[in-house]
Amino acid sequence: MLEMQKKLSKPFYAILSLPATAMGFALSIQIAALSWLMRTKFNLDLHEIGFVWAAGPLAGIIGQPIVGLISDNVWFWGGRRRPFILIGGTLAALMLFALPNIGVISEFFGFTNIIIVAVFVALTLDLAINISFNPTRSIIADVTPDGVPRTKGYTWMQTISGSFGVLAYAIGAIFGNFFLIYFGVILVLAFSIIPMFFIKETKSLQKEQSEENVTSSTTDWNQFLKLLFAHSFSWIGVQTMFVYMIGYVEHKLNPASNDETGQILSISFLILNAVGALLPAFILEPITEKIGRVKTHLSAVAVMSLGYFGIVFFGTSAINVWILMAVCGIGWAAIVSLPFAIMSEKVNKSKMGLFMGIFNLSVVLPQLLVSLVLGTFIQNAADKNIIFIISGTTLLISSVLWIMVKDSPASVSKDIKI
Repeated sequence: MLEMQKKLSKPFYAILSLPATAMGFALSIQIAALSWLMRTKFNLDLHEIGFVWAAGPLAGIIGQPIVGLISDNVWFWGGRRRPFILIGGTLAALMLFALPNIGVISEFFGFTNIIIVAVFVALTLDLAINISFNPTRSIIADVTPDGVPRTKGYTWMQTISGSFGVLAYAIGAIFGNFFLIYFGVILVLAFSIIPMFFIKETKSLQKEQSEENVTSSTTDWNQFLKLLFAHSFSWIGVQTMFVYMIGYVEHKLNPASNDETGQILSISFLILNAVGALLPAFILEPITEKIGRVKTHLSAVAVMSLGYFGIVFFGTSAINVWILMAVCGIGWAAIVSLPFAIMSEKVNKSKMGLFMGIFNLSVVLPQLLVSLVLGTFIQNAADKNIIFIISGTTLLISSVLWIMVKDSPASVSKDIKI
């Protein structure tokens, strides 16, 4: 084990964040380019785009719990999580390469319906991301102690990952989505493989119990299920925005061309992720040490809800939308960082991979609802404000539900120095 891992130094937290960053970057590309490609290059309707997006959550429902369970109980290639990060990262890079070549692949195999190939590529890409996302998050819990160090692990993960997410959307806005995709192929490979040489896993996940960690081998199912329920409503709102915001831009902002549509979307997601990247380690983590993770999280989610409703009433121009997306970024920063830390201290640590997979159901089931149920409804709605009305309402419900989740005493620092 390297000295920086023993001391839990900042460079170690940064390196520990890179595998999750690779998967986050792949997901950012998917968010920035998939709907745009399906709409502008292959002329799919909004509900058809929803079907393509449904492939990923289906992969997650099956993939994450299975991969999590297996990774809890195997050891090969010098690690428990390492093999799945390496395999998933390589597969994700290959599917990113395939993304802009869906038409070529379809012609090569003689498919007349482009949706078939699009669904296959999206399914394989998201399966690859899911193969890796679970282990990249589980490994943070594996190598960090409970409490503040664990929170730092996940807030650093989001700050590093979010910063590269900003880079993804910046590249898309400046150089175009095709350049972004091919750049991502290289980055995903590098960030999946190189960090594995600097992170040492231990063969035993079951730590010796003491008075402070006596509950580490048990699971608080009551709190765990409440957490899943609250988190799921957040993702209904977030996924509705990601998948269908292109419809809002087309109908409410009247862009002059497909390229302008893509640019507005790229800048919107860039701003959202810029705020989401800056806040976790530098703002949210210090706040959690004073008031706890749950209060910090539900407050941030409530602010995101206000940002969504702000777009409904004031999103009459791209600039207004971008300003309000910055407000939404406060909630986004919390959603992709704090729930992992909160959840990790309510479950059996020796089964962290499995519970990460179950926790992922609070993300993929809402994604399926959004893709399979809301798509046709939004497609037929005359006023595309419905997109952000749905998002704002579900985020508000989520913030209220988080009140039922109890915080761990370890999440608040006992020795705060002002």
